[in-house]
This record gives sequence, C-alpha cells and structure tokens, in this order.
Amino acid sequence: MIIKSAEFIKSAVKPAHYPPAVLPEIAFAGRSNVGKSSLINVLVNRRRLAKTGATPGRTQLINFFIINDAFTFVDIPGFGYARVPVSVKKKWGPMVETYLSTRDTLKGVILIMDIRRTPKSEELSLVEWLNHYHISSIMVVTKIDKLARSKQLPQKQKIARTLGVNSTDLILFSARTRQGKGELWRAIQALVGTEEA
Repeated sequence: MIIKSAEFIKSAVKPAHYPPAVLPEIAFAGRSNVGKSSLINVLVNRRRLAKTGATPGRTQLINFFIINDAFTFVDIPGFGYARVPVSVKKKWGPMVETYLSTRDTLKGVILIMDIRRTPKSEELSLVEWLNHYHISSIMVVTKIDKLARSKQLPQKQKIARTLGVNSTDLILFSARTRQGKGELWRAIQALVGTEEA
C-alpha cells in the first residue's frame, strides 16, 4: 500500500462526536501498551500519527485518522492495566461497544496482542462482541522481535488456542523490523475494498 496521506481527523467519546460515516473504517483494539499506536504508525509510514508512550493508557478517546482520503483508521482506547482512574476504565466498555454496535461504516477490527502475553478475559470479551455484531476481525500478534524465534510459533499456537481460532489466523508483526506489515495491509485492503498493492 502506497501511503499518500495520513491525517488525524478528530477524537470522540460518543456517536454525536464521530466524524460523518462516509468512508470505510478499520478499528484497532488491544490491551494497553500492546504496541497499537506503533503498529498504526508503521502501517502509514509516520513516526507520530498515533501517540505512543511508555505509560499505558495514553489513548483514552476514540481517535479517527483519514488515510489516502479513501478510508479511516480508528484507534480505540487500550484496555487492561492502564494507569488511569477507575472511573475512566469503567467508561471503556460502553464507549467501545457503542462504537462497534452503531458504526455502519466499520468494516473490521484489528485485535492486537503482545506475543509474550496469553489473552485474558478482555480479549475474549472483545472477540465475543465482534462475533455478536458480525464484525470481521484481523488478529495481530505484536512485539515478536522481543521473543526468540524458536519460541514464536509455540506461543502463537497457545494464543490461538486461547482465542479458539487457527494459528494461521494470526499475523505476526514487529514494529521494529516491519515483519508482517505487507500481510496486514493485504488483510486490511480485503476489508476496505481497495485494490492498490
């Protein structure tokens, strides 16, 4: 995919604040500090389109980015161990489920997981939501460069078993080496309907 433009549109909490539902959307979801923002930045060849940081929980709003004036990336707040107030954590579920259940232009959700962690109830709940609302998903396992190559396949299989999917359904990705970038773009293009290589 040749990235000609990638721009931040706006942040939102509820449907009234979303941008107009015109272009196809791909949402990115995952546990706090799983490498979600880094993955988005690698995909669009930008260093700081999505904010990254060592402190989990930087993204607390739903952020919309327009890519090539053709489709939209949506960065959903991370869940799990974010260092944010309990009141903020409690808003996550309703805010995200409202987006998933009401956004007609949503074509799919990229579920991002750290290869060093086994999926927990939050990931399983998100998968249940996606199945319930008949939303396509792309499952990406990040930070693979932080695990020895000999351990990557067994851990990938363990994650797949936990999620109840085939290991071939998981894309291995590294923001540092860019491994998996092409495969992920092909999966995204299949969902948004673009044919550009």
